[in-house]
Amino acid sequence: MMTLKERLETRQAKVGVIGLGYVGLPLAVEFASAGFSVTGIDTDRRKIALLSEGKSYVQDVPDDDLRSVLAKGRFRATSDFDALTDLDSINICVPTPLSKTGDPDISHIHGAVQEIQSRLRPTKLVILDSTTYPGTTEEVILPMLSAGGLRVGRDFYLAFSPERVDPGNARYKTKNIPKVIGGVTPACTEHAMALYANAMDRLVPVSSTKVAEMVKLLENTFRSVNIGLVNEIALMSHTLGINVWEVIDAAATKPFGFMPFYPGPGLGGHCIPIDPFYLSWKARQYGFEARFIELAGQINRFMPFFVVSRIADVLNDAEKSLRGSRVLVLGLTYKADTDDLRESPALDVIGLLLRKGAIVEACDPHLPEREHASVGCPVRPFSIDLLRAADLVVVVTNHSDFDYGAVLKESREIVDTRNALKGFTSKKLHLL
Repeated sequence: MMTLKERLETRQAKVGVIGLGYVGLPLAVEFASAGFSVTGIDTDRRKIALLSEGKSYVQDVPDDDLRSVLAKGRFRATSDFDALTDLDSINICVPTPLSKTGDPDISHIHGAVQEIQSRLRPTKLVILDSTTYPGTTEEVILPMLSAGGLRVGRDFYLAFSPERVDPGNARYKTKNIPKVIGGVTPACTEHAMALYANAMDRLVPVSSTKVAEMVKLLENTFRSVNIGLVNEIALMSHTLGINVWEVIDAAATKPFGFMPFYPGPGLGGHCIPIDPFYLSWKARQYGFEARFIELAGQINRFMPFFVVSRIADVLNDAEKSLRGSRVLVLGLTYKADTDDLRESPALDVIGLLLRKGAIVEACDPHLPEREHASVGCPVRPFSIDLLRAADLVVVVTNHSDFDYGAVLKESREIVDTRNALKGFTSKKLHLL
């Protein structure tokens, strides 16, 4: 009889993925494309219905790729957790948001592990992909899975392997992003590597789950802190009458010792606005104050307020009040050329504008229609008439398919928070 490791190495293992969102669905399809039999599990029955019809709701998973693995019988989607019983390997890819008090919310991880634990039998591999604080795998998941008497590293295998998804990135996808892997024991790491070796181009084993958990938090804290720095430089440059975008472009010509980061209306997405606070929360438990992280967070959270202040100033100079003015928001998703609305600063900007009495409309060709109701204002198709009707247009997300020539020609006033109109010159164009 083949061992679990042999089944993983020969792709005869049955693989499961809990959570079929921006992380889980690409991972599940990648495993299936590599030749594994994959079962995807999600509590959202709408997702299950779409996937069963060969319709992907994740931008990085084309319908053709999904239909290919469905046709070959390598992938199925279900909301029934009893499917876990027959699986050899299970990846947990569930959301890990912050609570209303700013503390980590790992309730989705708890729920997934409870479903696994109730069906756990010997020779299963469990891998957590969801971003979380250092210690989660060993301090939370391991005790739950060991409660029935099974021993880690012998009866079952447990590892952490952080997701590093960059939605909309045409160059780096799930397959060719190096996969960091840390097991509770060396045997756990070996089994996780045996799984990923069949589907990923490069594996990066580390000494423990805590190291692997810290890797992901370092990556996104690095970005958060540097974005906070450049946002502060942008605020300072505005006060001094300096074009911060020109400063960054010139500084970026230095071939060493400098990496360009760019200011914007705030942070968005599933990682950078959240992950650093998992780290600072954990640090506080040990009496350590993560001052850089907290300060960067304060600056980044302030940026939507600054954007609305700039809008009010520009309207004031045009002898108009923000209250009653028509403001058109271009771009709603948190990142250019993606359909992801999570934590988008555009939602904060819109909320602040509405509270100050502005009449707000928005335009985003990438945002799925099912998301329109959550924006807080009408979402319209891009048009010349829409531009002409607005007292001010604010570019919040710099989608490449906006006609910026038309924006410049037809708009009365423009606040560009992304330098999307770089190269254009006009008295009605105002940068962040």
